[in-house]
Amino acid sequence: MNQNLTDYLLVPNWPAPANVRAIQTTRRGGVSAAPYESLNLGDHVGDLPLAVARNRQRLNPVLPSEPVWLAQVHGIAVADADSALCQIQADASIARHPASVCVVMTADCLPVLLCDKSGSVVAAVHAGWRGLAAGVIDATVSAMNTAPQNLMAWLGPAISQQAFEVGDEVRAEFMAADPAAVAVFVPGASGKWFADIYALARQRLNALGITEIYGGEYCTFSEPGRFFSYRRDGVTGRQGTFIWLEKQ
Repeated sequence: MNQNLTDYLLVPNWPAPANVRAIQTTRRGGVSAAPYESLNLGDHVGDLPLAVARNRQRLNPVLPSEPVWLAQVHGIAVADADSALCQIQADASIARHPASVCVVMTADCLPVLLCDKSGSVVAAVHAGWRGLAAGVIDATVSAMNTAPQNLMAWLGPAISQQAFEVGDEVRAEFMAADPAAVAVFVPGASGKWFADIYALARQRLNALGITEIYGGEYCTFSEPGRFFSYRRDGVTGRQGTFIWLEKQ
């Protein structure tokens, strides 16, 4: 592994149990050329397959096993990383066995990590606005089969409200599910709205009974040297958000 790769990884700041491990990659520390430079983990965005493979290999020293890479489709399907094969169509995964690695890839969408306070189950969720509105967090919490009050969440790097302009139909969809969503949309120009995806996720987590929520301080769009952003660049790479249980 690149000696400096760990310098570019983010470690979630949350009071998870000691056996819960998680890392967040940035765009730095890999081998891909522009516009995917440099640690692109997405194999579906047009980057050279060999470069993507090498980038993923660079994470081997910090992961206990090969992650279960998902074919994300902005839906609500939840995979079981303890038994699933890579490229299963899903937008979240859960794990109960030590060393099973959950991962989601993003480039503006919100990655959400979940774990229980006893360190017996973990999950990674790809929560773009479509999946968030459709209930991907709800589906993941249900699959974890743990009382929501015993869960905590970490919100990884996503697009901030100042850069996330959406149409009235997006606002209407969230308000139909929860009228309180009106508070997290700020009027833009020509009938558009600026959506706070972090706040929308917090509302959904709170509604499920999860009150311990951490993270949410990044903006992928406004940090081009640190994060990939689809809305900013169009053709770009993907960063990864990983979580697993350590063997005790």
